[in-house]
Amino acid sequence: MSNNQQSASQKPAPTGDSKRKRLLTTLTAAIVVAGVGYGLYWGLYARHFESTDDAYVAGNVVQVTPLVGGTVVSIAADDTQLVTAGQPLIQLDRADTQVAMEQAEAQLAQAVREVRTLYVNNASLAANVALRDADVAKARDDLRRRQAIAGSGAVSSEEISHAQTALKAAESALLASKEQLASNQVLTDQTTVEKHPNVQRAAANLRSAYLSFARSTLPAPVTGYVAKRSVQVGQRVAAGTPLMAVVPLDQVWVDANFKEVQITHMRIGQPVELEADVYGSKVKYQGHVEGFSAGTGAAFSLLPAQNATGNWIKVVQRLPVRIALDAQQLKEHPLRVGLSMNVTVDVRKEEGAAMVTATNARPLQTDVYDKVAQDADELIARIISVNNGGRTPAPAAPGGASAARAAAKPANT
Repeated sequence: MSNNQQSASQKPAPTGDSKRKRLLTTLTAAIVVAGVGYGLYWGLYARHFESTDDAYVAGNVVQVTPLVGGTVVSIAADDTQLVTAGQPLIQLDRADTQVAMEQAEAQLAQAVREVRTLYVNNASLAANVALRDADVAKARDDLRRRQAIAGSGAVSSEEISHAQTALKAAESALLASKEQLASNQVLTDQTTVEKHPNVQRAAANLRSAYLSFARSTLPAPVTGYVAKRSVQVGQRVAAGTPLMAVVPLDQVWVDANFKEVQITHMRIGQPVELEADVYGSKVKYQGHVEGFSAGTGAAFSLLPAQNATGNWIKVVQRLPVRIALDAQQLKEHPLRVGLSMNVTVDVRKEEGAAMVTATNARPLQTDVYDKVAQDADELIARIISVNNGGRTPAPAAPGGASAARAAAKPANT
C-alpha cells in the first residue's frame, strides 16, 4: 500500500504549457468552425443582400408662394396642421385688386355696347345709302326733263345748270354714304360681338384683373401637413416669396445612399425591407427599388470635389437609390421627411433594368387653380350677354365671381 502511494506521488503534475495548448487548440477549432459557418452563411444567403443605414425619408415639400404681391390680412393654417387641396391658407388685402376688377368690368360692358353700335350702324348706313341713291335718281330725272324742253325756251340755261349741280351733289353724297358704310363694315366683317377684337381686348383685361383679385387668396396646392411657416399677419409680401410649405406624407419615399461597390447587382424592381428608427425593428416596411440617381452625392454637392488636383485621395462614393414604399404601410405607420431608415435590398434577381427607361406616368399636378380661370370666363360671358341684349345668365356657382367678392372681407386670424 505504501508502495502504491509512493508511485502515485511520483507522477508529474500537468504543466501550464499543456493547459495553454489545449485552450489554443479549442479556440482555433472554434474560430475555424465560426469561419466555416460564416462562409456558408455568406455564400448561401448574406451575399444576396446589400444593406445600409445611410438612408432617410424624403418627400415633396410643396412651397406656397403668392402670384401677386400684397399685405397679409389672414392666416388660416399653422405648422403641423393638416390641410386639404384647395383650402384657403393665406389671405392678402383685396382693396386695390377689387377696384381694378370693377374698372375692367365697366370697360368690358362699354366695349360690348360700342361694338353693338357698330353693327346697328351698318343698317343705318345702308338705309342712308338707299336714301342717297334715291336722291341721285330724282336729280337725274329732273335734269333729263329740263334738258328735254330746253329748246322750247320753257327752261332757262341757268336752271339746267342748277339741275346739273344738284345731280353732282347727290352723286357725291351717295359716294360718301357708300364709303361710310364700307368703313363701318370693315369693323364688323367676319366677326361677332363676342369675338370682336375690342371686346376680346376688354375681356382679356378683365380676366387679368379677376385673376389678380382671386389670387389674393392662396389655397393649399395639395393635401398634406403645413411646415416651415414664415409669414406673419401684416407682412408685405412680393410675388414668389415662400410663405409656408405643404408636405403630403402619403407620397414619401426613401433615399438610400449605397456605396458604389454595393450597386453592382442592384436593379429596378428588386424587393427591399426597411426599418425606421422611430418604430424600431418591430415594424418592417416592404418596398422596391424605384430608380437610381444620375450622379453621386459628391457630384451634386454645393462644392463638388476637384479630383483633378494634385493632392487627390480616392474616397468611396455613395449613390442615392430611391426606394418606393407600400402605401398601406405608410397609412398604418406614417413617416416624416428626414427620418433615419435601415435598408436591405434583395439583389438575387437581376432581371430589372439598371436605369429607368420610361418617362414618369404619374406626373405631380394640382387643379386648385383651374377654378379661378373658369370663374373668370363665366364672369366675362355674363357681362357680354347682359350688355349684348341677351338674357341675364344664372348666378355663378359657389366660388365664382360673386363668391370671390364676398370673400373680400378677411377672416379673423
